[in-house]
Amino acid sequence: MKKEKSVFSRALIIFLVMMVLCGLIYTLVMTGVCQLLFGKKANGSIIEVDGVKYGSELLAQKYTDESHMWGRIMNLDVSTFTDDNGNRLMYAEPSNKTPASEEYAEEIQKRVEMIKKANPDADTEKIPVELVTCSGSGLDPHISVAAAEYQVPRLARENNMTEEEVRDIIEKYTKGKFLGILGEETVNVLEVNLALDGILEG
Repeated sequence: MKKEKSVFSRALIIFLVMMVLCGLIYTLVMTGVCQLLFGKKANGSIIEVDGVKYGSELLAQKYTDESHMWGRIMNLDVSTFTDDNGNRLMYAEPSNKTPASEEYAEEIQKRVEMIKKANPDADTEKIPVELVTCSGSGLDPHISVAAAEYQVPRLARENNMTEEEVRDIIEKYTKGKFLGILGEETVNVLEVNLALDGILEG
């Protein structure tokens, strides 16, 4: 009986020690290190200007007006959920539509027609694929350089800018390949739009 109590006591002590070490001390140390070395990233890569938070570099925002750059199709739901005051909450979800479905084909066709109508002066009739498809998460904040270039004439026209000025903004907020060799160059849509609005430096 005493032996069983001794084993139980040691097990309990080990459990409590590991809980404090792994659940408290480790968490506090890692949080402190991340805040110290990677503060912005640890807090969600929020874009904040003059005390105003405009969003995260890592999450897309939906733009459909012609004066802003458009990103990928987003799966947004603003009618299902509300907060305690009855205000509608925005909910996003991954896309699970199969490319073989009629619903998917109809959605793509509507998107193609909308993009062509908004970009009659595009340098090419071929629409970059990410402008008419959804990412796996439905919240991809980036598009390719080609997709950004496709929208340059419209953005220049709607913002009373030259195409060169728009391209300078796009270049400023273009992220290169990982380690210079992996992946593709991508453009952050939110950052470009904030620059077009004069919120971020163009």
